[in-house]
Amino acid sequence: MLLALLFSLLTVLSVYGLHRLLLLFHFRWNEAVAQDAPGAPAWETPRVVVQLPLFNERTVAARLIAAAAELKWPLDRLEIQILDDSTDETRELVDREVSALVARGVDATVVRRSNRTGYKAGALDLGMKLAKGDLFCVFDADFIPQPDFLERTVSRFRDPRIGMVQARWGHLNRDESQLTRAQSTLLDGHFVIEHTVRHHRGLFFNFNGTAGVWRRATIEGAGGWQHDTLTEDLDLSYRAQLAGWKFLYIPGVVAPAEVPPGIAAFKSQQHRWAKGSVQVYRKLWRRILAGDVSAKIKMEALMHLTGNVGYPLVLGLALVLPLTLPLQESIPWWVHSGALFACTLPVIMFYDSSQRVQGRSARDRVRDVPSAMALGVGMSVSQTRAVIEGLGRETGVFVRTPKRGAVDMPRQSGYKPSWSGWLGFGVVELGLSVWSAWAVVQAVQLGLWGALPFLLLFFVGFGWVGSLSLAAKFERH
Repeated sequence: MLLALLFSLLTVLSVYGLHRLLLLFHFRWNEAVAQDAPGAPAWETPRVVVQLPLFNERTVAARLIAAAAELKWPLDRLEIQILDDSTDETRELVDREVSALVARGVDATVVRRSNRTGYKAGALDLGMKLAKGDLFCVFDADFIPQPDFLERTVSRFRDPRIGMVQARWGHLNRDESQLTRAQSTLLDGHFVIEHTVRHHRGLFFNFNGTAGVWRRATIEGAGGWQHDTLTEDLDLSYRAQLAGWKFLYIPGVVAPAEVPPGIAAFKSQQHRWAKGSVQVYRKLWRRILAGDVSAKIKMEALMHLTGNVGYPLVLGLALVLPLTLPLQESIPWWVHSGALFACTLPVIMFYDSSQRVQGRSARDRVRDVPSAMALGVGMSVSQTRAVIEGLGRETGVFVRTPKRGAVDMPRQSGYKPSWSGWLGFGVVELGLSVWSAWAVVQAVQLGLWGALPFLLLFFVGFGWVGSLSLAAKFERH
């Protein structure tokens, strides 16, 4: 029974592993970058609305507003909208920055609401109703767009079929710690490989909530910003593409942003993304299957939206694998070892490729790829909780990811992230690390050397996330 459960988990994980290999097979980074040449100039300069949704962002708000003001675009065709739902001193900071912009002749306004109905989606929707432009560029609080961002993206809308243009995320604080390097590697897998392949194969891909430009007609034609999921960006992306709009991904345009410097903020961010993706799957899977698109688009869309299922599968594997070690003596070593490698090797190749094409050294890749994998394993506890919550009917609360701002900014100047219950203390992760350590000893005694790399990955991953979580609870902010 235990062996059947083990190989069932491995089989499903292998399917997602093979999917990564399929993406790698179609991955052509040099071709994608070569096709990044800017589109032909628009026959007229469109009016662009730059939307900056904020909620209690005192550490980064001024930096973001200043960067938005440096965007190269005719002032008479540019509108900067600060969608400020803040309840703290961010309000005064925003008012001061906007007053300075207005004095310089910039069309900058602050939009505030009496409540946070719909959270970010509600703010974007209200801003669109008040704006005069037909193109909307969105930046989250932790981004610093380059001055030529609009010049390199807006010209693509000369094609009337284009509904959204997405840029690639960069990482401002990538080298701050091993945690930030691992996070950046995970994100690179998504932006360097997944987005590139999906775009160039004509498959659906998503707006990532920031560093992208939308056409007003696309948003309205797809049903507008809706807030019945925690990932309004993913939801609108699929609805818009199902409605026939084309999306464009430009990997050569990079928008630098901050990755969460601490584990609690990272858990909060990833929980929202995982729960939201499951909610979008529940909301749209029937519409996707019934949509007037090809079978390959439908299959890739479902693989994308169900990708977080991997977390409960990994957690199940971590629980079951140690129990099956005594039973594996009767099975040829290459069977269980091969099954484990089928789940793991594609992941290694996937993230290594995302780093290699960016010119990262072998030394960096040897350090960062295993760290990314260990982080993914360690996050399987909290992410399993997110997947389960996403299957429920309650949307939940949109919890903003705390931003620290500059790397040298004192920690106490930022916002303290929160993570509730035993999961916040890392107790479950540390318990699983001990469980995996016991399994390592058992594997050595039984001579099951093929299982050792995977058990060590569980031991390190759960121990790392658990210890960081425990330390964060006692850290002074």
